[in-house]
Amino acid sequence: METVVLITGIAIVANLMIKLGLERTIAPAMVGYLVLGVFLRIVDTQWGFLDEKCREVFEFLAKIGIITLLFRVGLESDIHGLLKQLPRAGLIWIGDVLISGSSGFAAAYYILDLNFSTSLIVAAAFTATSVGISVAVWQSRKALNSSTGRLLIDVAEMDDISAVILMALLFSLLPLIKEAADISSMLPTIGQTLGLFAAKFILFSILCLMFSLYAEKPVTDYFRKMANTPQPMLLVTGIGIIVASLAAILGFSVAIGAFFAGLVFSRDPETVNMEANFLPIYGLFSPFFFIGIGLDIDPAVIISAVKPAVILLAAAIIGKLIADGLPVWLMNGWTCGLLIGASMAPRAEIAMIVMQRGLKLGDWAVSSEIYGAMIILCTSTCLISPFIVQIMLKRWPPPETGSKEANQNA
Repeated sequence: METVVLITGIAIVANLMIKLGLERTIAPAMVGYLVLGVFLRIVDTQWGFLDEKCREVFEFLAKIGIITLLFRVGLESDIHGLLKQLPRAGLIWIGDVLISGSSGFAAAYYILDLNFSTSLIVAAAFTATSVGISVAVWQSRKALNSSTGRLLIDVAEMDDISAVILMALLFSLLPLIKEAADISSMLPTIGQTLGLFAAKFILFSILCLMFSLYAEKPVTDYFRKMANTPQPMLLVTGIGIIVASLAAILGFSVAIGAFFAGLVFSRDPETVNMEANFLPIYGLFSPFFFIGIGLDIDPAVIISAVKPAVILLAAAIIGKLIADGLPVWLMNGWTCGLLIGASMAPRAEIAMIVMQRGLKLGDWAVSSEIYGAMIILCTSTCLISPFIVQIMLKRWPPPETGSKEANQNA
């Protein structure tokens, strides 16, 4: 057990050093955490220092990391703002989900000749967007408050919400799809499963909504009066973990529960303003999710995963450029279209969660090679997109930032 504690402490220190080191670059810290996980897996393959107890601890920390990641995504979502922007951003979002998902499915099923289940999982991962990767560049260029920047945030938030729901729906159906020799013969069973899923999902959503409307504010206000910061945020985090666990018990996943828990508290401006007190918790646990992703990569398949990764990467980037860039081009000009398309290209947390859940089901769902390929894809988009977006924002800042050149090009 002492060895487990030692390795965990070393990992925490390494995470901090990685974050501080990459803050000076445009590369996101998650890339460093992934590399650390892969490095630990390679070292373990050689010397076997990660025993069963150590792996259990890392799996637990990774699960808490998933909860903190998705809880923060939900907490930062502005549902009221999204509803107001739905007429403007909704059409882009619908096309985004359909085209991005279709590009992933087509690349997996028709080009890589993967099975139907794997192709569906890849498609679901493709619909997600990790806009936080690009937002840092937009903020550095003081362009996020432009109408184009707000549109980027709105569409990306819709992507996250739909990707989480699609993930829950897909993984409830995959066991049936696996057993089905003929999909048409399974339609009644699939219909029953969809009905049960819908009933549980609606029940869970109603419970979250009721808590958000009638219990969240009284509970948090009481603790804000009784305790000094950051203790009220610890309460919020604890409730988030409970909600995530309840979602897992209902057959969804802790990721989905954590996301909905974040949405529950996102309605309360005072709680959202306490987010700074949540950041140390987030900073402690979230890296372990990415370390866990790296630990799941089989070093033996990294080389063979490069070719499918390149094919999937091309489909991922082209899909986003068409799905997001084309409609924005028609509305606001070609420079804004390219900016939005490039900014929406990164895939990270949610896409990785989808692929990891598939990997846990076995090779029939996600093989080690395709898992490695998708992680290479996610890492590549998170490195390439900020670099490209930074160049674009320098050349074509959104019109609202005051650039005459941007107005002319748009």
